[in-house]
Amino acid sequence: MAVKIYIIYYSMYGHVARLAEEIKKGADSVEGVEVKLWQVPETLPEEVLGKMGAPPKGDVPIITPSDLAEADGFLLGFPTRFGMMAAQFKAFMDSTGGLWGTQQLAGKPAGIFYSTASQGGGQETTALTAITQLVHHGMIFVPIGYTFGAGMFEIEKVKGGSPYGAGTYAGDGTRQPTELELGQALHQGKYFAGIAKKFKGTA
Repeated sequence: MAVKIYIIYYSMYGHVARLAEEIKKGADSVEGVEVKLWQVPETLPEEVLGKMGAPPKGDVPIITPSDLAEADGFLLGFPTRFGMMAAQFKAFMDSTGGLWGTQQLAGKPAGIFYSTASQGGGQETTALTAITQLVHHGMIFVPIGYTFGAGMFEIEKVKGGSPYGAGTYAGDGTRQPTELELGQALHQGKYFAGIAKKFKGTA
């Protein structure tokens, strides 16, 4: 039976969505894994999103809390808001109380990826503060550590991401993920899929 991995994200301007797509490619490259992309519900009115210049969200399905119980592992992505996950993703996590009450997510592996505007804008604090959500559900955090190799030590080029997970810098919103950042995202998907298989006992 295939290991089900859900990549769940919120992306206002498309940066996190781009990372999610690359992470999916990496996970899809692992045999015996079934990967699906999901978005969390938007909480802002269309009028407000329009004034903020947010593009359409695309045709990625919207997840509900009950969908989570079907997966064997999760990769969660979001932009930062003052060093923490965006409110839209937090609102979704807040809606999973029923799953928490029955401990349906306990013991399942989960990873994190993210986007910030600047180098000091929360690349690590966003991931670090998000871990509390996993802890209360009893999920097991799977960081990438330094398994990405030389790419983790690149200092000549501006590069998002950290041992916590893949990341990108959005700048003023016009900067898109670089090849190196996308490479780290691809690696995270592949690496996490391998770990998820071990948890399921199919590796």
